[in-house]
Amino acid sequence: MQKFCALVGKYSIGARGRLATVESGPRPGPACASATSPARASPTNPEDVSTVTTTDAAPAQVQGAQAHRWRGLALILAASLFFGSSGTIGKPAMQAGLSPEQVASARIVISALVLLAGVALLRPSLLRVRPGEWRVLVAYGLFAVAGVQLFYFISASRVPVGVAILLEFTSPVLIAFWVRFVRGVRLPRPMWAGIALAMTGLAMVAGVTDGLQLDTIGLLAGLGAAVCSAVYFLLGEHGVSTRHPLGMVTWGMVFGAIAMCAVAPPWTFPSEALTASATFGPWQPPVYVLLIAVALISTVLAYLAGITALRYLPASVASVLGLCEPLVATAMAWALLGEALAVVQLIGAAVLLTGATIVQLQSGRAQSGTPAEPLPDAVPEP
Repeated sequence: MQKFCALVGKYSIGARGRLATVESGPRPGPACASATSPARASPTNPEDVSTVTTTDAAPAQVQGAQAHRWRGLALILAASLFFGSSGTIGKPAMQAGLSPEQVASARIVISALVLLAGVALLRPSLLRVRPGEWRVLVAYGLFAVAGVQLFYFISASRVPVGVAILLEFTSPVLIAFWVRFVRGVRLPRPMWAGIALAMTGLAMVAGVTDGLQLDTIGLLAGLGAAVCSAVYFLLGEHGVSTRHPLGMVTWGMVFGAIAMCAVAPPWTFPSEALTASATFGPWQPPVYVLLIAVALISTVLAYLAGITALRYLPASVASVLGLCEPLVATAMAWALLGEALAVVQLIGAAVLLTGATIVQLQSGRAQSGTPAEPLPDAVPEP
């Protein structure tokens, strides 16, 4: 959710360096119009304008803004809940016999079909692509969609879901390093403090002081998801500056689905594994129900809720609220899968998320900051 909000935020503010058709704040409604439009004054009472504007329209404007803000908060928290549920819904399917590659493939393929059909019917103009955009869209689908999901499910199959998503949420640190050492932008001191906190929290979650308690493949896969998540931001920065986020996400899902069909074609899934019962909390649903749920709830509804929320909230606020996703994922995995983190890991999670929040809040300042002095091995961009 955090990376999605930043992606849409780039589109809404037209700079990031996550087109104002997607607004980052409340839309002006009739109340706003009456508050800002001059009223026709009476010749005998020229002060009628200020009286009407201040007394009648302002309260309505404030109430409308508050209603929009609460609506945005509800939507962004719902999106965090939907996004955070993916590991908890997908892991029982893997425990019932499907591989991480198959779960990732099913999620992306189903989501791509639903989004492509919906956008083609309701907003076909969002699917128009200029010749120069294909390269970015293909790379976006390979890394930001297929790569993130594949590595995340591999990690979640070998380590607790909460740990897997925390590993992925180290991506703001990777982006900060990219901004500093590749773009040559000087980072503010609070961002370095956030990076230090995030790395300390990561070490606590991974159990480095106790001899690296996590499964090595699961740890590396989680960090691989973080790398692909960082690419998500960097590719989105170039793509969403000229494209509506829903069109970007739809094409990303399409190309991600094509890639995953090459890795794990859905038509090769064993039918007995799809119809087998999976343990999901107190329920025993068939595996195919979980696959449909992880596509519709954790992907389609999650993206739609997030895109809608950005019409009522600033992208910076939504992005920080998106950090609730690891908390939601950890709580759901504990409640439904019985995956409880150790006390040290919980403390590390809090430290990591605190650091990630600081980095996230400082990222906008770093993007517009003063260029740093050229580094010894830095190659100037053409």
